[in-house]
Amino acid sequence: MNPVLDTSALLAYLHQEPGWDVVHEVIGENYIGTVNWCEVAQKTGQKGLEAGRARSLLEEVGITIVPFSQEHAELAAALWKPTKRHGLSLADRACLVLAIESEATVLTADKAWGKLDLDIKFQLVR
Repeated sequence: MNPVLDTSALLAYLHQEPGWDVVHEVIGENYIGTVNWCEVAQKTGQKGLEAGRARSLLEEVGITIVPFSQEHAELAAALWKPTKRHGLSLADRACLVLAIESEATVLTADKAWGKLDLDIKFQLVR
């Protein structure tokens, strides 16, 4: 399965920030959860890109936005304890849940994720 995108990785790609080229190499048939999509929509909106247009751009390059289910919520809650000392947010844990569910690697720009002691594959984009 293609990588799951964390908010930080997708924003790097959309705004051509450091690490965008790493994301560009694997773009197509990727996944981002609705919780992370909320963060992306907020951040792109702050830079003047309307959420509907940003969503269309994602769909054009093959990124699927996956709904956050009750099961996802329960697993994200269970991840709080093993991730709290690294300061992971609900959106971070929601991304991890999607990676666990799909057995996929997560692309992120968040260096703290490399310190996690979880059975999840990560790739830092910068």
